Amino acid sequence: MRVTNASTYRNFTASVNNVHLALNKSMNKVSSGEAYERASDAPLSYYEGKKIDNEYQEVLSKTAIIKDVSNRVYQQELGARAIHDILSKPSGAKNQIQFARTDTTSESALQTTMEDLLQKTQEIVDSLNTQYEDYFVYGGNDYTTTPFSLDVDLEKGTTSLTFNHTFPGDSQASTVVFEMKANGDGSYGFKIDENQTVSPSNLTGEEILRKAMGEEGRMDIGYGSIAHRDTLIDTFTGGLNMLTGITSASVNPDATPPTPSQQEIEDGLTKSALGLLAQSVHVINDYIHPQANATPDRGVMHEQLGNILEEMTTAEQKLSTIYSDLGNKYRLLETTTKKLNATADSLKIQYKDKLGADPYEAIMEMYNNNYAYNAALKVGSQLMSSSLFDFMR
Repeated sequence: MRVTNASTYRNFTASVNNVHLALNKSMNKVSSGEAYERASDAPLSYYEGKKIDNEYQEVLSKTAIIKDVSNRVYQQELGARAIHDILSKPSGAKNQIQFARTDTTSESALQTTMEDLLQKTQEIVDSLNTQYEDYFVYGGNDYTTTPFSLDVDLEKGTTSLTFNHTFPGDSQASTVVFEMKANGDGSYGFKIDENQTVSPSNLTGEEILRKAMGEEGRMDIGYGSIAHRDTLIDTFTGGLNMLTGITSASVNPDATPPTPSQQEIEDGLTKSALGLLAQSVHVINDYIHPQANATPDRGVMHEQLGNILEEMTTAEQKLSTIYSDLGNKYRLLETTTKKLNATADSLKIQYKDKLGADPYEAIMEMYNNNYAYNAALKVGSQLMSSSLFDFMR
């Protein structure tokens, strides 16, 4: 039997290729940290690892969603605190109204106080229009429409608060305008102006408000039961809900009569932080710039501002309750995030146990294969000498 260098080279090349393939696999194992490249290498471990990987991806998805929701709730919490501070800080509205009631306060000082209160009223509206990323945090289901706008005309003695909301399926926003009107005793209150109501679905102003205030963002984060929806955390807080103190859970348009009533909504808005500041602006303005045929009466201003101060205490308590509720929601979301992060860490460990390569073992395997490959190349260099048979046919 004749053996030539050609046949030796073929056998050697096949062997070297196998060693080189083993080296590549061990290098991939070191770089990727995975013990197996294909399901056929270890079918049970591979598919168990895939199951763990799917669970891990689901945890990452939930974490991302909860992060967005918790940031929105946090912005809602900041808004409630900002409005509360507008009332209660040392330079806040309560102290300014108390200053306006002082008998020695001059008209120029009253003018300055009124202008500052008017600015604070606009600050409340700005807080209610707070955005997180590209949506409004007090918009409920509507992320795209600016919820509120305020128009104050002291010359005419009017304040208009416009509420805008786009319901799912509507091509345009529904609009309800609240007009602040004098009650005849020197006080003021908000009333719905049906003449300025806009609704693509022909709803009345009262129906628009009730529908918007009833929107909920219930979310299953591990607390409560999906079988009982009311036990799940509600991640929505509408601007009207925060102002009036009427919760979404208490809205029942199917009740007889429907709740809340239009009067309850108007009263809630009138006695809100926004409504009370707007009232104080008009009361002071009526004294400084009385309407035609009206006699300025400091006693009336003193009495009305006193009534507003009493209502402000209730408004502060209402805001404190909402602020506390939002803080509890944020804490629950943060706790859930920590649990999900712990689950993710646990899944990483499980995945590594099933599919992960031991780093020390993988490195030793790579060095051994590299040594074998280099040795094979040296052996090959000794075989590269021609034989007489290679020139014979």
